[in-house]
Amino acid sequence: MLDTTVVRFDPHVHSRASHDGDETVDRILHHASEIGLDAIAITDHDTIEASLRAATLAPRYGLIGIPGVEISTRDGHLLGLGIETMPAPNRSFEATVRAIRERGGVAIVPHPFQRIRHGVRKRSLTDCDAIEVYNAWLLTGYRNRRARTFAARRGYPGVAGSDAHSILSLGRAYTEIAFDTSTGIDGTAILDAIRDGSLAIHGRRAPIHRSMGHYLKGAGRKTLSFTRATPARLLDLLY
Repeated sequence: MLDTTVVRFDPHVHSRASHDGDETVDRILHHASEIGLDAIAITDHDTIEASLRAATLAPRYGLIGIPGVEISTRDGHLLGLGIETMPAPNRSFEATVRAIRERGGVAIVPHPFQRIRHGVRKRSLTDCDAIEVYNAWLLTGYRNRRARTFAARRGYPGVAGSDAHSILSLGRAYTEIAFDTSTGIDGTAILDAIRDGSLAIHGRRAPIHRSMGHYLKGAGRKTLSFTRATPARLLDLLY
C-alpha cells in the first residue's frame, strides 16, 4: 500500500486587492498556515499582482502558493489558477477559458448559477477544467447541490473553495488532494490533480449573519433587478 500525503487547498480567496476584500497578503498567508491549510490561491477580481506576490511568499509560511485570478467574463466569473499573466476581462466565457489554458492554467467556474454573484449560467457553461461545487457563502445550499449534480452529470471535477474575503472565512471550504509521498508536491502537481479530478471536497457554511451581509452587498449592486423582481425571481437571485 502506498503512503500518501494529503494536501488541503483553498483555491478561492480574496485579498484587499479585490474591491470587496479586507485582508493583506501576509495576514492571509499567516492565518492559512495557522489553521492547517497546505496550499492557497489568492484569486482577486480582475487583478493578479497580489496573487503573484502571495505565491512567492507562501513558502515562508510553509504553504504552496498558486497564482490565480477571478476574471469577469461576459457570461460570469471564472477562476484562472496557475497563470502569471491575466487574460483580458469581459471577453466571452469560451475565449477566457482558452486564454487560461494557453497560459498553462486551469479554468474553474466559481459559484455557478448564482446570478447575484455573477455565476455562469447553465447554458453558457460549455467547457472548463473544474467546477466549484462547494462555496462557503450559501444560505440554503441549493446552488451548491445543483453545481455538484451538474458537475457529476457532465464529468467535470468538483472543487471546494471558501471564497473568503476576510480571514474569518478562510478555509471554511477547501479541496483535499492525496499524493503519493514518493512524488514531489508543488503547484504543478496540484493543477494536474484538479485536471484529473483526484479530489475530495470539504466545507462548512459561513455563519448566516455573514452570509446575509455578503449577499446584501451583491444585492446592492443589483438594486434595479430587485426592485423589478417577482418573488420567484428574488429567490433565483438569492439562492
